[in-house]
Amino acid sequence: MASDVPMTPELEQIDGEIQDIFRALQNGFQKMDKIKDSNRQAKQLEDLTGKMKECKRLIKEFDRILKDEESRNPPEVNKQLNDRKQYMIKELNSYVTLRKTYQSSLGNNKRVELFDMGAGSSEPTAEDNIQMASAMSNQQLIDSGRSQMDQTDEAIARSKMVVAQTVEVGSQTAATLTQQTEQMKRIGNELDSVHFSLKKASKLVKEIGRQVATDKCIMGLLALIVFGVIAIIVVKIVNPQNKSIPDIPGMAPPAQSFQTNRRLLSTRSFRGL
Repeated sequence: MASDVPMTPELEQIDGEIQDIFRALQNGFQKMDKIKDSNRQAKQLEDLTGKMKECKRLIKEFDRILKDEESRNPPEVNKQLNDRKQYMIKELNSYVTLRKTYQSSLGNNKRVELFDMGAGSSEPTAEDNIQMASAMSNQQLIDSGRSQMDQTDEAIARSKMVVAQTVEVGSQTAATLTQQTEQMKRIGNELDSVHFSLKKASKLVKEIGRQVATDKCIMGLLALIVFGVIAIIVVKIVNPQNKSIPDIPGMAPPAQSFQTNRRLLSTRSFRGL
């Protein structure tokens, strides 16, 4: 199919590569009829499968660029480019069907993963899935469905295991938090007891300080009284004739001197004579 659709240089290059692959696929399948050895036929079929994978990648790249340029192209140009893409897909599907026919004739029931999405590639679209299903036999579809179901069951089992582990970790975390909460409560109660004891001790220290101050005052007064008494006694002893200082209650007056007594005695004797 000759291309007269206006394309950008990038789209023209991709279109040319796809057309080269289509010619290589046509020549390769024509050679399949001439090859009699089944091993060589299987090898040739694998090579053609690789070319189909490359063709599919280029068609997807063509579609990506087409969508990027869709807003800049006129509607009729977009329609022509979409028709060109559909032609490429139909052409590729015809070779996929032809590969399936040769594969069945070789008795090879092993599925060739034509549309295997490698690492870093995008997810297959709904159109790709329809093309894959149309290229598979009923048994292959059943096997593929069972395989996907097994993978889904394994994923569910792994999810359940993760959920169970998460629940267990959550329970352990909750128990740890409960213990820490109780411990914090105990620490709070102990801090309250310590605070109460400190307040009580502070009050006791203040009371003791007041008592000590009172005792000091009393001792000071007693010391003044003692010093006053001692002073009075000293003055009485030194100057017993001082009448300005009264006698201390309970204390005998100071004794008179011996000479005074003698004078009094002599005077009385003289008077008696």
